[in-house]
Amino acid sequence: MSKRVFITVAEVSGDNNAALLARALKELDPSIQIEGLGGPKMAAAGVTIHFETTAAAAMTFHAVARAREVWRWLKWMKAEYTRAKPDLHICVDSSGFNLYFAKVAKSFGVPVLYYVPPQLWASREGRIKQVRAYVDRVASIFPFEAEWYRARGVNAEFVGHPLFDSLPLNRLELSGKPRFPDRPPVIGIIPGSRKSEVKANLPSLIEVMQQIKQEFDQASFLIPTTSFSNAMVCSILNARHHGLEARATMNAFDQIVPQCDLCLTKSGTSTVHVAAYGVPMIVVYRVNRLLWHGVGRWFVKTRKIAMVNILAGQTDAVPEFIPWYGPVDAVADCAIDLLKHPQKLADQRRKLMEIIEPISKPGASMNVGKMAIEMINWRKSS
Repeated sequence: MSKRVFITVAEVSGDNNAALLARALKELDPSIQIEGLGGPKMAAAGVTIHFETTAAAAMTFHAVARAREVWRWLKWMKAEYTRAKPDLHICVDSSGFNLYFAKVAKSFGVPVLYYVPPQLWASREGRIKQVRAYVDRVASIFPFEAEWYRARGVNAEFVGHPLFDSLPLNRLELSGKPRFPDRPPVIGIIPGSRKSEVKANLPSLIEVMQQIKQEFDQASFLIPTTSFSNAMVCSILNARHHGLEARATMNAFDQIVPQCDLCLTKSGTSTVHVAAYGVPMIVVYRVNRLLWHGVGRWFVKTRKIAMVNILAGQTDAVPEFIPWYGPVDAVADCAIDLLKHPQKLADQRRKLMEIIEPISKPGASMNVGKMAIEMINWRKSS
């Protein structure tokens, strides 16, 4: 009987990572059946998608609006697992969504593998009890993270970062082209892949762009978008750009970023993605002041939030403005200062390559695939 795997995903990045994993599983065992809740990348990789869960992806407080939808999916999954249990349930990222699915899978006696686990070392450490209760193995994408989980009684293993499974093999060559000040500066603007992120970050980033333009009148701005964010990015640009030379391009992150002298990016995986090309950056995340002081700051336990700064040992490898509220002048001043001092850009490039080197090897998807097959075989033999 062929092996059967069920994968649950809640957002665009999870869809990408799960698609890479699905291809690895198919390579390891062409007869394996893979189904789940996810998005178009998983479907293109041969996964049977029962519900599209990525189009309306949201973060933090916006995610509350999805509660009714998640409840409906959970109800469906219980009925599906009653009918026919899979051999393995794989959660990918999004703990606010996936820990519920892990609990259901565990209640049916289905082993659970968590890939891209919750960043409990940064916030909501109390959820470690749920991970211990509902998850059999954790596939971690950072070495320090795997150590953190193991120290708390979780069977965790560092598998590598999935980003490097999909990056061009010549990524460093792509970044080796002539740069500012030998030509006018090219600035990458990365407001986020979700509509909620774009709505929060892009209007303020446009204000920063306008201030940069006043100092560097030949500066141009490139904005990589996703199929989910493109329409909103274009709408906000058309309403607010006021003569900026700004161009949004869909699904072109790996073409745009290597061209840039500096990126203004929201926090998250995008900081690692930008660092993989050695491109200097400023990291931001626009939040409501009252919401941050009332709730947000009590959840975040790390001194730094930008992942590249965490990987650098909680140091200021790159400037970060998180939380970002109030006037935009500080971010604009920081960007202008970096552009006025190209040596600072060169120093940051060198530092980023040092930070990213330990996790820069491809193979994460295949490593997780092997872990999944091992878990299935152990279950079938026990």
